[in-house]
Amino acid sequence: MRTTTRLGAAALAMGSLLGVAGCTPTADDGTAVLKVTYIKTDAFTALDTLFTHVKAEFEAAHEGVTVELLPVAGTDSDYTTKLALSHRSPETAPDVFYEDTMALRADVDAGFLLNLDSHVAGWDDWAQFDDSAKAAGAGDDGSIYAVSLGTDTRAIWYRTSVFEAAGIAVPWEPKTWQDILDAAAAITATQPDVVPFNLYAGTATGEGSNMQGFYQLLYGTELGSDALYDRATSRWVVGSAGFVESLEFVETLYAEGYALSVAEALDGNIWQEVFGTMFPDGTLGATVEGSYTPSFWIEGGSFEWPEYAEEMATAAFPTQHGQEPGGVSMSGGWTLAIGAQTEHPDLAFEFLTMALNFENSLAYVNENSQIAVRADVAADPSYTAANPFVQDVTDLVAVTHFHPATAEYAQISVEIQKATEAVLTGTATPAEAAAAYDAAVESIVGADRVINKG
Repeated sequence: MRTTTRLGAAALAMGSLLGVAGCTPTADDGTAVLKVTYIKTDAFTALDTLFTHVKAEFEAAHEGVTVELLPVAGTDSDYTTKLALSHRSPETAPDVFYEDTMALRADVDAGFLLNLDSHVAGWDDWAQFDDSAKAAGAGDDGSIYAVSLGTDTRAIWYRTSVFEAAGIAVPWEPKTWQDILDAAAAITATQPDVVPFNLYAGTATGEGSNMQGFYQLLYGTELGSDALYDRATSRWVVGSAGFVESLEFVETLYAEGYALSVAEALDGNIWQEVFGTMFPDGTLGATVEGSYTPSFWIEGGSFEWPEYAEEMATAAFPTQHGQEPGGVSMSGGWTLAIGAQTEHPDLAFEFLTMALNFENSLAYVNENSQIAVRADVAADPSYTAANPFVQDVTDLVAVTHFHPATAEYAQISVEIQKATEAVLTGTATPAEAAAAYDAAVESIVGADRVINKG
């Protein structure tokens, strides 16, 4: 689960990053050492492939420079926590690292990231990056602190044979939330052993519960792009009917038996069953997931499934009542950044630009089923032919949203996960869970940073 905890592997002990990264900025013979920290798991190896290639390329071009690769196993949130821990000391802080856009502004405020304005100003390739990609690496001050690797969108991925067996016309194009519930009811009536619709919820799947779950609902309610955070006033929204109604949809989906069991939903590794077993076996009708989904099924993926292109299809998640713009998607993404404590800022930026040049960017987005953020990569025939769903998921950029990139967002994200978990477990009604969320948000940001839209 990308952005989104789809990197499920056993987490390392909290101090382990300090152990693997505890090398000095220069080698004993005085040659420069660049430390590169990133995440690598059995389900996500694209970065390791990229950096292993760039390490050889970079060292060949820079005599006397050693690139030390420091892959970290764990979930997205584990990685972010351990990365922050490593920044505490110059001896453990990385020179180049994989940075979640969700954590970027908080890390800028903490002084972890090097300001890259002067570097990108002299980088010809910077003109190839689209404006949204540039904004993804910007701090509150407007300066650039990181460069995007790629982005993604979210769609409904559904198994066509399950829908056809339920008498549902394919391609399926739901227009409202009710259309989803009607399809789920039809699947249950005709195929009782099939889970009709998976929508992640709860704390176990972390940010994925929001990006591949609750936000698909919330951003399709009346307030649209301002349903979570009011951009005009820079305040967090509380008291909205849309928040309660989104939780009511979650409650209905689980209470009617249209979704996973509660026990399954609270399993942080349930995504492995979704992609590795349920879809290939035809025991799942649909799920909400990212544009990177084919990377699990392609040759060399975690769950190779040669027939996926013929068996699967996508649809945009609908707005609540079919109102404009007609669909909802969420986008996130990860970046490369340079540590503020690096002793080799120019070398580090050279490594970053080599990793993100045309050839390496093209290889990365194709392997990882990412949406390209470089214009030249997006126009390359090998990108558009990388998998049969590239155009479908790229089209969703027109209806996509980005979560607020504020320093307090990570805390608020957790409160949303708690609200969905309370509803799916039945420990709170949607109204009660929404009220608890409102109180938590005000506690986190202060009364002057919330706006009541009830």
